[in-house]
Amino acid sequence: MSSITLKSLRHSYLPNPQSEEDYALRKIDLTWRDGGAFALLGPSGCGKTTLLNLISGLLKPSEGQILFDERDVTLLPPDQRNIAQVFQFPVVYDTMSVYDNLAFPLRNRKLPETELDERVQRVAKMLSMQNQLKQRASGLTAADKQKISLGRGLVRSDVNVMMFDEPLTVIDPHLKWELRSQLMRLHQQVGFTMIYVTHDQTEALTFADEVVVMYEGQIVQIGTPEELFSKPRHTFVGHFIGSPGMNLLPCEWNDGGAVFAGHRISLNKDLPNPTSASNLQLGIRPEFIRLSSKGIPARIQRVDDVGRYRIIKAEAGGTNLNIYASEEVEIPADALHLDFDPDHTHVYCDGWIHEAKGQS
Repeated sequence: MSSITLKSLRHSYLPNPQSEEDYALRKIDLTWRDGGAFALLGPSGCGKTTLLNLISGLLKPSEGQILFDERDVTLLPPDQRNIAQVFQFPVVYDTMSVYDNLAFPLRNRKLPETELDERVQRVAKMLSMQNQLKQRASGLTAADKQKISLGRGLVRSDVNVMMFDEPLTVIDPHLKWELRSQLMRLHQQVGFTMIYVTHDQTEALTFADEVVVMYEGQIVQIGTPEELFSKPRHTFVGHFIGSPGMNLLPCEWNDGGAVFAGHRISLNKDLPNPTSASNLQLGIRPEFIRLSSKGIPARIQRVDDVGRYRIIKAEAGGTNLNIYASEEVEIPADALHLDFDPDHTHVYCDGWIHEAKGQS
């Protein structure tokens, strides 16, 4: 197992990049601690897989360094990095049995059969596949084939890091939760450094201790699931995480405070004047908007009942927004007034959170 450090890492698929837009991966400085569970989260095309392939050695970076512990592996080929990688589509040998698939990396390393058998049996038990060891892989489900891909990494004792590139995409929805839970239990048992790449916020937030959110080739926030939800550092994080995501409302800066729809917004924090007032927004999640008898006037467009709560889709100040309401709350027929929780209302300037120096 290893910690992973990325120093000033950049990558372009062009031979002579001239501007930031030419880079698929912009400058990244990041350290993942030894033995942690991490997720790379972002939409398709944001640079997640590029970063994963740089760490594994499938790509060489245009600039920067990759360190495993203190060892520079930037120019080493994949077979010298001791990485186990699980891809989106399971890679198994259909003509082999489950046992032989799990044993394959150990036989390549000339491990004695006694030790090989002990490891295969132990990993098969971890994966709940001990009764399928004699079965040919061709008859397995996609979920079981993905377990084999995972098991081939777990049987090795020389793995520095296990990496998962969208591993549950082809798995039936009702099996995803089971496999993800099993993966989390395995991490607790074996303690490998694990990096999980996904565009699915549920997968990232339920698997990882720390999530790296990527957008347009750069990291926009690193934090725990709670930090990403309660205090997004960038509007993309607020929009991407949550269902529905954060409301982003155009606002003005007047007399030292934010104004939306003609109403001054309480923030419970002192903020300096923005250096640029060209693109100011308020960020407030649907969970932190309250219905009240006075406040910002809004007009109801529709109400969606999703079971334990309702989502009110409304318009205020010419902007659409979403509001959570519990089943006990009485919703007016057409118009209502809104209060924003000042502890969970943020100001964003050109996409980034606006706060006083020293705040985080």
